[in-house]
Amino acid sequence: MAVFQGLSEKLQAITDRMRGKSRITESDLKEMMREIRLALLEADVHYQVVKDLTKEISEKSAGTEVMQSITPGQQIVKIVHDSLTEILGGSESKLAVSPKGFTVYMLYGLQGAGKTTTAAKLANYLKDQGKKPILTSVDVHRPAAADQLNILAKSIDVPCYINKEEKRAEVIAKEAMDRGRYLLADTLIVDTAGRMTIDEEMMTELKAIASAVKPDEKLLIVDAMIGQEAVNIALEFDREIGLDGFIMTKLDGDARGGAALSIRRITGKPIKLVGMGEKIDQLEVFHPERMASRILGMGDVLTLVEKASRQIDEEKAQKTLERLQKNRFTLQDMLEQLEQVRDMGSIQDMVSMLPGAGGKLKDAEVDEKEFDRLAAIIRSMTIRERENHKILNASRRRRIAAGSGTSIQDVNKLIRQYEQTQKIMKQFSGFGKKGGKRGLFSQFGL
Repeated sequence: MAVFQGLSEKLQAITDRMRGKSRITESDLKEMMREIRLALLEADVHYQVVKDLTKEISEKSAGTEVMQSITPGQQIVKIVHDSLTEILGGSESKLAVSPKGFTVYMLYGLQGAGKTTTAAKLANYLKDQGKKPILTSVDVHRPAAADQLNILAKSIDVPCYINKEEKRAEVIAKEAMDRGRYLLADTLIVDTAGRMTIDEEMMTELKAIASAVKPDEKLLIVDAMIGQEAVNIALEFDREIGLDGFIMTKLDGDARGGAALSIRRITGKPIKLVGMGEKIDQLEVFHPERMASRILGMGDVLTLVEKASRQIDEEKAQKTLERLQKNRFTLQDMLEQLEQVRDMGSIQDMVSMLPGAGGKLKDAEVDEKEFDRLAAIIRSMTIRERENHKILNASRRRRIAAGSGTSIQDVNKLIRQYEQTQKIMKQFSGFGKKGGKRGLFSQFGL
């Protein structure tokens, strides 16, 4: 995960050194705590959180059961993992659902945090969970914000209530609630107005909206890129209107991770969901234990499997199995699998979820564009060529290279990879609803 890459590399280096030790001295512990403290401060973690975390790790690591253990190094790694998990929230915190059958989520945040996009992502997430959401924008200051939300809502086929004539945000929110009930929706997501800074006018408006719709969850959208400042913003929002939790955005960005590691401990409120990319379906439940594992290079296989389950078309996988059993795995099948892997997001992020792979990423240099080049080459082929690669003579390969913007060498390389894949795929007799995902990753070396 890009947002934790610097911190992750440092903590992995520290724990890897400790992991193999058969004897831990007080000097070892002091040096480890000094390095952990520096790594956390460089990641822009709040100083109070750094103090609490290092104190907790130090006290647990100095215990007799660790110092006299047969595997003290591994015990310390577990302590660091458990302490990180606790700082991040301990366990998953679910969104509240109204027992009355109609749930209201209010989203707050400063301009630029990704609030409007996150509102649509949340609607898409809830829709996938079987809910019937409706969106509304109560931003009476920027008409473009309502237009943006409306466009996003149409892209995911979710209703969106907009009233540009009304200048009272609380009235629009109440109308949206009535409209949602009329449409038999069960969830209203209220996208409130953002500001460049927190001011009295903003808070007065937000309080009026909350009074009108009585939200079940007040969620602050937090930009992971702004570091410790996110904690100060969260404290002020909580003090003024009260918060139930956070949705953290831009966790796929090149930030230091301080906000995610600080905000739960300082505010006492949980991170409920995280945005892992710009696509509308890249919103995930926040699992503290899994995040701690990824930071320490222990992988996150559960999230990887969940991601694969959402993105991989089981019907296509079954058809591929049938074609494979008939020795008919074609370039068209390969293209479909390339597309499904790319739909899962960043290849580097997926590799980082594999246990032990995180620390090797820096040297592994995954070329994200290689998948796009391979797909472009196959798309430049005719259906007949995709079904029978043996007819690809020199002139056809020149045409394919020109059509895909690649070289003949690239086309030849793809054909070699395809032939190797054919051999590999034959070995996976369970390539179906269970083995399909295994085969999918294996052919691309994941």
